[in-house]
Amino acid sequence: MTKIFATTLAGIGLLAASGSVLAAPACIEAQRKVDEASALRYQARQEARIGNHDRVCDTLDEVGDRYEEARDAFDECGAGVVAIDLRSELRGLRVAKRINRCD
Repeated sequence: MTKIFATTLAGIGLLAASGSVLAAPACIEAQRKVDEASALRYQARQEARIGNHDRVCDTLDEVGDRYEEARDAFDECGAGVVAIDLRSELRGLRVAKRINRCD
């Protein structure tokens, strides 16, 4: 799952460096949402490590919100390929929720 996430971030970074399309405000906002999701995923892993189950589930819900917001923003700015890649991140997030028994 972490490998998929790293691949997604690398793809987003490559797209960010490749063109003016990503200079649109929606694309900048989308990248910010992906960065927030990354930080929240790290926080969820730390919460899981110390055994704070309720907080893990809350944090994973926040991660999902950020990914969906980022996907919508990438769609808006014309970077649909990245939006499609974020769908795979959302699938990975559902797996993480299942593993942590979040409902």
